[in-house]
Amino acid sequence: MTRPVTTEGLLTWTPGRGLTPGGQAGGRLLVADSWLVRDGRVRGFDRHRERFARACGECGGPPPRRLVEFWRDMTAVLPRAGEWFPRVELTEGSGELRVLLRHAPPLGAGIRVWALGQPDPRAVPRRKGPDLDVLAEVRRRAADAGAQEAVLVTPSGEVLESATASVLWWEDDTLCLPPSRLPLLAGVTAGLIEERARRSGIPVDRRTRTVAELDGREVWLVNALHGIRPVTEWTGRPMRAAPATRAPEWRTWLDDLMEPLPDR
Repeated sequence: MTRPVTTEGLLTWTPGRGLTPGGQAGGRLLVADSWLVRDGRVRGFDRHRERFARACGECGGPPPRRLVEFWRDMTAVLPRAGEWFPRVELTEGSGELRVLLRHAPPLGAGIRVWALGQPDPRAVPRRKGPDLDVLAEVRRRAADAGAQEAVLVTPSGEVLESATASVLWWEDDTLCLPPSRLPLLAGVTAGLIEERARRSGIPVDRRTRTVAELDGREVWLVNALHGIRPVTEWTGRPMRAAPATRAPEWRTWLDDLMEPLPDR
């Protein structure tokens, strides 16, 4: 019986054999997905599975039956103790399915963001994986500017998302997101937040804004690793970060969504 793994490393999947250590790391990814595992608990696990399977189907990946087998074996090896940030991958060329087990980095409660909108460098913006390297370069440039993240924008300056997270913000009592017509990755965490707002009767709207138009607003960067990180400082342009008055309650709610990983 497959048991949880307790060390970092790359595991490659073979039908009938399951996941085994090894395989060649690196190479271009066709699809990737990742999430936080905290003591065997995870948030939105089914949504990550569905997004990964959909993306694999869009690029001619393994048939659904193989993806079900891989996901079952991958779930079984995920660590049940500690904080982890595993990444499932479909590779270009060989079409290998694999999982990279990584300890989670320190989680942030707020974030400092480069206020100069960065032209979107992604070739496949609606699919996570192919553009991870170019997004890492965007983050390196942001770090050189004294920030932890950068906001990607369209050629006309419309806010899209950050290099690793969805961008949400508040205008009065309305929760705002970029328009769905724009090239956006379907964020699992952003989807959970939007659904909760609608269920609670909170107005939700998709609005076109430039980075400068976020001045003085409560802005969140949200993803599966950190959950909700309010912008606490903007760098590179004189902009104000509003006090994160709403974020604490929403962060508590999001933490409460973590559920035990399913048994094999």
